[in-house]
Amino acid sequence: MSNPFLKKLGFADTDRVVILHADDIGMCQSAVSAYSDLVEFGVVSSAAVMTPCSWFPAAAERITQLAAQHPDVGVHVTLTAEWRNYRWGAVSTADPATGLFDAEGYFPRRTDPATAHAAGAAVAREIRAQIERALFFGVDVTHIDSHMGTVFTPHYLPIYLELALEYRLPAFVLRYDEAQLRARGYDATAASDLTRQARSFEARGLPFFDHIYCMALDAHEDRLTEAVQALAGCPPGLTHFIIHPATDTPELRAIAPDWRSRAADRALFLDEAWRTAIAESGVHVIGYRALRDMLRAR
Repeated sequence: MSNPFLKKLGFADTDRVVILHADDIGMCQSAVSAYSDLVEFGVVSSAAVMTPCSWFPAAAERITQLAAQHPDVGVHVTLTAEWRNYRWGAVSTADPATGLFDAEGYFPRRTDPATAHAAGAAVAREIRAQIERALFFGVDVTHIDSHMGTVFTPHYLPIYLELALEYRLPAFVLRYDEAQLRARGYDATAASDLTRQARSFEARGLPFFDHIYCMALDAHEDRLTEAVQALAGCPPGLTHFIIHPATDTPELRAIAPDWRSRAADRALFLDEAWRTAIAESGVHVIGYRALRDMLRAR
């Protein structure tokens, strides 16, 4: 089924439209410095910042300094803290009764405990607080998306999307049907509920994505080859192309076992060969601001 928002953006059903998106900005200092480098180079078209992390203020400062060069920055809605020894918690509360925290007092490391224990009202307050924190620090928020996909459950998805409508922000969600969701590991009930929920919000005007591609975090070699092949195989529709860029520093190596892939993402998006490959691929690169402008013009 063709994406109705392509035409609203001025594209044909056969066009391949891609957002080149940098995740986890502000997770640590090396992610902030990588963001600066990528903006200066000018290939990445969107990014999302993690407001609960300790390096968020520095990220927000750099984002506002670079706003004229790179205006598309969203809130990477965060309800998990996955690393072994580098953790963060909620912006909205410190109350363990909300179910937002693990036994150590931080967000859970995995999505399953987060979705099993966090109360819906607490999740709604936390998402709102993260958006408001970004706005307070001067970030012109262009969208919201989800760290580790934690909001993509029948219990939390309507909360996430209602807040997107309230703030008139596009929210990253895929236009998957039940069969596609079941293939990604959802049971029949969850797949049915998520499909119904997503379609109802799409009917209310939220633009959704047709495809997603995430540069591998478990393999760092041949990054350019992987990226070029991904663009070549990009189908018609709207695609969310994700990288996790970070500068190779002792800090990054201490935090992230997948540091090689994160450093490789930074190097890829500073590579002139990649810039040329994008130009020759035939895809149309946009940012989230185009989706936000379309949503707010309704």
